[in-house]
Amino acid sequence: MRYRGAVSDSCAGFGPPSSAQALGGLIVVPFGGPTARGAFHMTHVLVIGGGIGGLATALLAARQGHTAELFERDPRAPGTALDRDFFGWRRPSVPQATQPHVLLGAARAVLRSELPDVHEEMLRLGACERHELDWFDVRPPARPGDEDLVMIQARRIVLESALASAVRAEPGVVARYGQPVTGLTTAPAPAPGTGAGAGAEVRVTGVTTEAGRHEGDLVVDAGGRRGGVERWLAAAGCRPPVVERHRTGLAYFCRWYRLPDGMAEGPRRPWAVTGGTFAACAVFPADNRVFAVTLIVHTGDSTRTALRDPSVFEAAARCFPPGAAWLELGAEPLSGVVATAGLDNRWSALVDERGPVVSGLVPVGDAITHTNPTLGQGTSLALWAARRVARTAHRDPGSELFAADHHAWAVRTLKPWFDFQVVVDAAVGERFATGAARTGASREQAALFDCALEDPEVMRARARVRHLADTPDRAYADPEVRARVARWLAARPQYAPNAAGPDRVVWEKLTCPEGQDPQGSGDREGQAS
Repeated sequence: MRYRGAVSDSCAGFGPPSSAQALGGLIVVPFGGPTARGAFHMTHVLVIGGGIGGLATALLAARQGHTAELFERDPRAPGTALDRDFFGWRRPSVPQATQPHVLLGAARAVLRSELPDVHEEMLRLGACERHELDWFDVRPPARPGDEDLVMIQARRIVLESALASAVRAEPGVVARYGQPVTGLTTAPAPAPGTGAGAGAEVRVTGVTTEAGRHEGDLVVDAGGRRGGVERWLAAAGCRPPVVERHRTGLAYFCRWYRLPDGMAEGPRRPWAVTGGTFAACAVFPADNRVFAVTLIVHTGDSTRTALRDPSVFEAAARCFPPGAAWLELGAEPLSGVVATAGLDNRWSALVDERGPVVSGLVPVGDAITHTNPTLGQGTSLALWAARRVARTAHRDPGSELFAADHHAWAVRTLKPWFDFQVVVDAAVGERFATGAARTGASREQAALFDCALEDPEVMRARARVRHLADTPDRAYADPEVRARVARWLAARPQYAPNAAGPDRVVWEKLTCPEGQDPQGSGDREGQAS
């Protein structure tokens, strides 16, 4: 038995683990020993960060029979007053909190199979679901796997609220809001020849906060890109992580609205995303009649700054079919224009050519892979990683082998989707920067997307990629899909992708005051908004 951290008022009403015994204000839990189930070893998991990845990791671990402590910098937990929390809660450490989110079929599948109460709570809070094949007036005959092509439409706060409610009720989790992790406790890793490899020289044994030390069997970094773990590992003498980073060159401008009373949902058509050669518009239906309109431009676009003005933003958005269709419904604006830029695609590995750089700690969510939001992959990848940690946490979690296996799983499972995001963003960024028309393979890819709006079989292939059920190489290489797209293109020899939306002359008239030089109003690329 080991003592695991003091119980304090900052636990915000979250009860101690059910397997723990409270002694003198301390939580006492078995330290990774075998239970009545024999081979299973209960693990005490310390989770850094209380975002989606952190909440899911703690909750899933507890439901696998482990115990978890979650440490979150913000003293406030997500609640059920959705509009208050979404529009009124200033969250500088979560800049994406007020940007649109989508929960792809991959995320929905994790919720339905592992956390059905969270899924049900999201629906109770007002989340909506939409099947991709409902784009057609008559849904085509079902095939195996179609059940995974369903998107949950909701603001991020809805998922956070549902997860937080489940964590609050989970006896195996202690959530410490307002107790940020300040460092790591470490020990020398086992020497080569004693069962560990030659890579890791340091083993993480716990975390520190201003309240003291907290020991555990496994530390999970769910603190995002800037959570501090890299700095703490360096201070402990670890080799640096291997980081792959790609700038996207894209800036996002979003405004939130609510449909009029009595209007439960917006139009099914046109398709919710339309892109031109220099800008794109997307509509994100969410919960409780709320929706977002988003404009996307290059960070070097000279007209970018003007889009912060709500009147300019709406005029520009109305030039695209989805923006016009939704904004003409008389919706009530709920926010100003929310801007985000300076984003990148970032892959961070705690393994180098020598092996793991540390043991006893693994990352989930943005701490492994931060993907630009154009494809909406982030939540799904975070839930996959959280589930994997929970399912494997009994396998000697402090060992170098555990760290190596977690990395190998991430490379197999998450990295292909990161690479896909990089390719997509590079193509979009280059097109927006140069205004060049899409030709060759890029034209064929655009044709596949447009063909899907008319052909259910091509739509199914596209949806399987969108919802992370099939990789593009597999889904789009199907001979039947390729033949259908080829026939569609042959019938349209003059097909030009991205024909919808304004031309550049109209765009600059909308976004530049009369007499102002549009070349002088841009922001520098990569500058956060």
